[in-house]
Amino acid sequence: MRSLPPFRSPAGIVLAVVLAVGLAVPSAGRAQQAAAPFDGDLQRLAEILGALHYLRGICGASEGLKWRSEMQALVDAETPGGERRTRMVASFNRGYHDFQQTYRACTPAANLAIRRYLDEGAKISRDLTARYAN
Repeated sequence: MRSLPPFRSPAGIVLAVVLAVGLAVPSAGRAQQAAAPFDGDLQRLAEILGALHYLRGICGASEGLKWRSEMQALVDAETPGGERRTRMVASFNRGYHDFQQTYRACTPAANLAIRRYLDEGAKISRDLTARYAN
């Protein structure tokens, strides 16, 4: 099995998103506000992180809780509580459980899904950073 490249420095990408989004929205009362314009992208990124957490585990990446930790950092920085946090956590869990129901072992299709999610997650992160960084 061929080793896949890392999430183009996942910690760096998630950190960049957290910083960009954190600078774009004032923090006071942010968790109780209505959805931010970038919430859809953050929820999709959360879903991708959940899928990667499951898929990389069954495909022998030996990353442990890496993807869950990235998600936790994103949630902690962006949504300290409230409905926004609930939606992001639900997205992560949906990404995880959808693949858990489909794949019990690593397959070529699972590896393809990993590659696609790594690319999509990197694109969302770059786009968010470019759009909301000051």
